[in-house]
Amino acid sequence: MDKLLHWDEPIFNLVSRYPEVKDIMVELGFHDIAKPGMLQTAGRFMTLSKGISLKKVAMETVERTFLQHGFTIQK
Repeated sequence: MDKLLHWDEPIFNLVSRYPEVKDIMVELGFHDIAKPGMLQTAGRFMTLSKGISLKKVAMETVERTFLQHGFTIQK
């Protein structure tokens, strides 16, 4: 069974459920998530889709990377 992520779920929730999401996001260029306190503060309201928009990363790239790690992203 694939691990399911939602585009509009807060990053904090995603990482709480699947801790490896944090490393995948760093791999995708979201380095701020690794800074102390960022996940606890901004991560509570920042969603995957908002972060992608903010960092100007292609949704297809994010989806493909998560897929390679065994995740499915539900739109």
